[in-house]
Amino acid sequence: MPLHTAASERALLVSVAFGSERRPLPRSAAQARAAAVSAAADKPPLPDDGSRSGEFRELVSSAGARIAGEVLQRRPKADPATLVGSGKVEELDAVAASSQADLVIFDHDLSPTQLRNLEDALPCRVIDRTQLILDIFARHARTREGQLQVELAQLEYMLPRLTGRGKAMSQLGGGIGTRGPGETQLETDRRRIQRRVLQLRRELEAVRRTRAQQRQRRESVPVPAVALVGYTNAGKSTLFNAITGTGVLESARMFATLDPKLSAIQLPSRRKVLLSDTVGFIRDLPHTLVTSFRATLEEVRKAEVLVHVRDASSPLREEHKAEIEKVLGELEVLSKPRIEVMNKVDLLSDEERGELETDARILAVSAKNRTGLDALLERLDAELVRDPIVEQRLRIPQSEGNALAALEGGAVIREREYDGNAVCVTVVGPASLLGRYRRYRSNG
Repeated sequence: MPLHTAASERALLVSVAFGSERRPLPRSAAQARAAAVSAAADKPPLPDDGSRSGEFRELVSSAGARIAGEVLQRRPKADPATLVGSGKVEELDAVAASSQADLVIFDHDLSPTQLRNLEDALPCRVIDRTQLILDIFARHARTREGQLQVELAQLEYMLPRLTGRGKAMSQLGGGIGTRGPGETQLETDRRRIQRRVLQLRRELEAVRRTRAQQRQRRESVPVPAVALVGYTNAGKSTLFNAITGTGVLESARMFATLDPKLSAIQLPSRRKVLLSDTVGFIRDLPHTLVTSFRATLEEVRKAEVLVHVRDASSPLREEHKAEIEKVLGELEVLSKPRIEVMNKVDLLSDEERGELETDARILAVSAKNRTGLDALLERLDAELVRDPIVEQRLRIPQSEGNALAALEGGAVIREREYDGNAVCVTVVGPASLLGRYRRYRSNG
């Protein structure tokens, strides 16, 4: 079942590390990041050591729960029965009781058996990382499409766990009240969920067809598409707003953007492109979400250029990059041209910012302060290789006012001279636009 946490719920967080390491947050970014999260959450900032535990806390806060306590365990491998081992389960039982926790949240996926054993042993509800992320998605889904996708992912997560409970009941020996009625109810639940899953898939397929038709109409007028991708909370929506001037929701909460936003922008060459803001990714993103959000992620697959927005102030930015590339690999788009943008450089020291700016492969920007945006738009112009920018000399009769207006609107006119009843212009613009007026080409 989905979590739907209330603001009053107290959560005991359990992190299990299998040989992982901790990395310190850059000093110049720590206070600024904590203050930003605090302002967004309207509560005292949570301590963030820059490790995965800091990300886990942000997820829990995004779900609306209060943190009652935290337990970290390091072990060489997972315990197949409880993930953490019987001794740690006893400790969690005592900590959950003393902290008056309403639920225990594991920063790890639990198998059906592990989840059942932990629920039996602990005095409150138990959920895992996938359930937590699905609940956050459910909270932020605003459109009908987003709600369908989240519900499908939740049901696909639930099915194997329902199956696991059914198998467990059938192995109890067939005693009175243990097999017949219980198994019948489970089979009824399973069939009902499977029917709903099929219905959701049909509805989402209809959404995908509608989106494909809309895309075909857009593609009939050749306008290149560019998609912003990146780790959740990297600042994609803030960058989208800074470039487009629109009012997409900006939030320090994770997964604030679920439904793709599209807006037409004009590049320095005056060519128009469609920019899309997409859902953020995260480490160990549940595969059911990638599958369920296939219709949304089609915008990424159809884009000509991807803009990978990264949080320059995160100490885990290289790990985040690897996670993004893993998801892009699942979407089969790793071969697309990609521009790496280091966002939030306003949180770095002058020295740290200077080191970034020496790397020609990346662009250092601050979407919040609107710095570095011109360089980004120029790089986009250069990367759109399907419709390259070319320069031509044209001689156009003055009577062809429509041609002149089209060139002035979609290209840059560098020189203009009048020769009798004709206008001689040097034009720089997309090859697709200038190709329509090849009959006016001039060698002079």
